[in-house]
Amino acid sequence: MAAHRPEYNFPPSLWGDQFINYISDSKVLEKYSNTVEVMKKDVRSLLTAPQTKMIDTMNLINTLERLGISYHFENEIEEKLQQFFHLNTNYHDDEAYDLYTVALHFRLFRQHGHRISTEIFAKWMDEKWNFKESIKSDAKGLLSLYEASYLRTRGEAILEDALAFTTATLKSMVPNLGSPLKKQVERALMQPLHFGTPRIEARSYIAVYEEEEHKNETLIKFAKLDYNFLQMQHKEELQQVSRWWRELGLMSKLPYTRDRMVECFFWAMAMHPEPQYSRARATLSKSIAIASVLDDTYDAYGTIEELEVFTKAIERWDYGEISQLPEYMRPIYKAILELYNPYEEELAKEGRSYASYYAIERLKELARGYFEEAKWLLEGNLPSFEEYLMLGQITSTYDYLVPASFMGIGSTRKEDFEWLSEKPKILVSTLIIGRLLDDIGSYEFETKRGQLAIGIESYMKDNDVTKEEAMAKFMELCTNAWIDNNEEMLRPSCYKSRDLLMHILNLNRVTYVAYKDKEDGYTQPEKVLKPHIVGMLVDAFEI
Repeated sequence: MAAHRPEYNFPPSLWGDQFINYISDSKVLEKYSNTVEVMKKDVRSLLTAPQTKMIDTMNLINTLERLGISYHFENEIEEKLQQFFHLNTNYHDDEAYDLYTVALHFRLFRQHGHRISTEIFAKWMDEKWNFKESIKSDAKGLLSLYEASYLRTRGEAILEDALAFTTATLKSMVPNLGSPLKKQVERALMQPLHFGTPRIEARSYIAVYEEEEHKNETLIKFAKLDYNFLQMQHKEELQQVSRWWRELGLMSKLPYTRDRMVECFFWAMAMHPEPQYSRARATLSKSIAIASVLDDTYDAYGTIEELEVFTKAIERWDYGEISQLPEYMRPIYKAILELYNPYEEELAKEGRSYASYYAIERLKELARGYFEEAKWLLEGNLPSFEEYLMLGQITSTYDYLVPASFMGIGSTRKEDFEWLSEKPKILVSTLIIGRLLDDIGSYEFETKRGQLAIGIESYMKDNDVTKEEAMAKFMELCTNAWIDNNEEMLRPSCYKSRDLLMHILNLNRVTYVAYKDKEDGYTQPEKVLKPHIVGMLVDAFEI
């Protein structure tokens, strides 16, 4: 008798052979690379010019960051911000420090981990600590304050109020604003800067900055060149991982799985956009693809008996297990072992063989988590929400994907993986965001195909609330997790490597972008991710 299997009907890949057939032009790449190097010197001299005022340098740092080119000048920017932060500037009395400038400085200092106090906003508040009505006409200042409010930490009532106040005021102002400010406000209300992925935000800002009255033509040219140069590098990498995916042949053998290699690479590129993280992008995009096949096997195809055998085989991690598996599971198991064996050899040569151990252990944990969830689904048992959220943090996949991506970063050390395995607060908040935004986004699709959307359903049952109330609660939990994340990014944080913290922050950002507005951009990328992928990997800037 044929096994009764859950129903699957995932949309096919949107991309066909578009990226597999990419051929890079080494001459153009070399020309771009040389021009970028030359222009870097000009921009560096702008940044380090000795007599420049603090306000002008802070504006320049903001422009470099928003244009996506600040990674070339990390040390210089770090030095300037350290120096400025320790000046203990008096923001209250100087007329030059208007709302726009003070909120911008607050945001930049916070983004770089400096604990600047919210007291600097006091001069725009009345005796009851409400924002003064007089700032309601200052659109540029309100926009700057709005963006700053997203970097709040727990208990910062001033920034809680700032967010509510600026959101309502900016919404009412939009119809009467002129361009380019109108475009900036509309975009910010839809996509706050702090929650946006750096590459998408850079592409958007380049177009806005070109319309600015006081734009710097050198910076525009540099930003476009650099964007195109990075895009070409990313396309080369995507071509290679797409080829790996096709040669693996899982799609032809497993019709029930989502074919999402391009979206996997998008995730990796959003988490690690800079050129030096090429290996991390390849490692992470392959790891996401494997996790996705596992997810669909447990969630959309396997029977309990098959999944039990499969989970035990992953636990044992041995080619000898292949013969014990159902026929359709063998290529998946083989693909998993074959993904990790070359990494283990490569990492051993670098003296980092421990890196693959941590990723493999998390993958085993993920399989165990998927199996528990599959039993809930297939047996129709609804756990308590608390029980679900504990397991859901593992099945968000991020507990596996973060160490898998760190495996591809040459500078990570054993203590970095140890730190991750101790579940630091920044990781836990990331797992919660990943789990709950995914639950909100996939709810409609799962219920349409007759699946039990365990997260939302368990919360509704435990608290006797509607679907809408459950989703609102999930959003509230995500907001709190973001606030914890902001706290962890401040110095002295529990962790010394800000680079590693930035990768985790970028993972939250791509999650926010992919599951925004109750959409599941991974499963159904047409509406949500396709425009971003075209912008990041297809359309270049004309120079």
